[in-house]
Amino acid sequence: MFRLDELVARLGGELLGDPATAVRRVATLELAGDGDLAFLANPKYQSRLADCRASAVILAPAARELTERPRIVTPDPYIYFARVAQLFHPPESFAPGVDPGASLASPVPATATVGAGASIDADVELGDHVVIGPGCRIGRGVRIGQGTRLHANVTVYHDCVIGRDGIVHAGAVIGADGFGFARDRDGCWIKIPQVGRVVIGDDVEIGANTTIDRGALDDTVIGNGVKLDNQIQIAHNVRIGDHTAVAGCVGIAGSTTIGARCMIGGQAGIIGHLEIADDVVVSAGTLVSKSIRKRGVYTASLPVQGHAEWVKNFAHLRHLDALVDRIRALEERTSQ
Repeated sequence: MFRLDELVARLGGELLGDPATAVRRVATLELAGDGDLAFLANPKYQSRLADCRASAVILAPAARELTERPRIVTPDPYIYFARVAQLFHPPESFAPGVDPGASLASPVPATATVGAGASIDADVELGDHVVIGPGCRIGRGVRIGQGTRLHANVTVYHDCVIGRDGIVHAGAVIGADGFGFARDRDGCWIKIPQVGRVVIGDDVEIGANTTIDRGALDDTVIGNGVKLDNQIQIAHNVRIGDHTAVAGCVGIAGSTTIGARCMIGGQAGIIGHLEIADDVVVSAGTLVSKSIRKRGVYTASLPVQGHAEWVKNFAHLRHLDALVDRIRALEERTSQ
């Protein structure tokens, strides 16, 4: 539990109301009650302040007079909420040591934690305070930086590199072979050895069951501060710039480069050998089939509609070429 003045002393902001007000958790405007700290990040929800029962709220300067409740005024209430939530819910702490059921072929630091059933191959280097969860498989020559945590059943293939202070959630696979094959004249596929690595920067979070393929010749590279959701497929030789965020079920084909600070919406698909500039936002469900060289928001999907309406509209699309030809012919006749 924290008093409001303690929060402001740690995180900044302007405090209005009783500084001794105590809060024990953060909550939404609708569900907050006594002892809760709510937040208003989106102005369209400001009408909900009237019925909010929170002990205190986090507000933007423009909303400071919308309630008489104790409040913390800050330029970005959502960021402030995130930092308060971190105070209430610090990361899980792990006791250093190696479970008797783990298999080690490399020494580990005394500060590291290795869970039951984990397997660490030869020539592996772990930084201080690394956590290797139960059932993880760490391949030969892997390097994992200080403070990084791998949850249960993560697989890191040989020679891959993970930076400091990362989080890899359960079931992620880092460094499996990229999808590299050459087709022979008889139609059979010849496997191309994938000899690159996956190199992951510092402060990267990788979601559950996400897969990042190793490079074919050069490395697959994930920059510092990148955030990857669950069930993402990143193919060989992809490069993702610093602080880019990718939502769930996105597929990124091989040798595509994505810039820094991009946001890729859920179920987007990005074909191979493209370049996406810094600060690009790709909307959910969008298929990116050509390079994007200018920052901005890009969308290539249709909003949901009734089936009958969709069938009618699609029927019009089928005849679009014929309609264009008719318009061109009409323009030629009228221009004579």
